[in-house]
Amino acid sequence: MAPKTERIQFLRAVRQLHRVRSLCAVGALLWAASAAWTGWQSPGSRQMWVSVLLLTVFTGLLVTAGLSLRRLAVPVTGRPAHHAASHKASTRHAHA
Repeated sequence: MAPKTERIQFLRAVRQLHRVRSLCAVGALLWAASAAWTGWQSPGSRQMWVSVLLLTVFTGLLVTAGLSLRRLAVPVTGRPAHHAASHKASTRHAHA
């Protein structure tokens, strides 16, 4: 019973890391846009440097989440994870 619950927890952790990576990517994009806009409007201002700092933080989190996902590659078990239907073609024929 332990290996099954460990696998479920592993898959949940991987799914959560995917969500964190998506959140960090969106955050990095938003802060990049903010830093560019603020740098265009008032270069060298405190707001620009705060935007650059937060961009650096979100980029670091994005890199960390990506490396963690790469390290936690899902092991192949040889069976579908969600008990998906077979991909074989159906042999039904329409009646005339």
